[in-house]
Amino acid sequence: MKYFRIFEIVYLVIAVISVIEVVQLWNVNRDRAWIFVVFAVISIAMFLFRRHYRKKFQDRNKKD
Repeated sequence: MKYFRIFEIVYLVIAVISVIEVVQLWNVNRDRAWIFVVFAVISIAMFLFRRHYRKKFQDRNKKD
């Protein structure tokens, strides 16, 4: 279970780094900034997806 939480945190770190890159690149190169926007959205979605299934898995193990 510990590894699942670590990967959740990694997804959040990737999202934060992507948002920082978007802020830095927005006025310089918007095409490249949009790529980081996509990375940030995907990272946040993966974080929520993994967290949902981790909690579901934990609840199922508690019932057994």
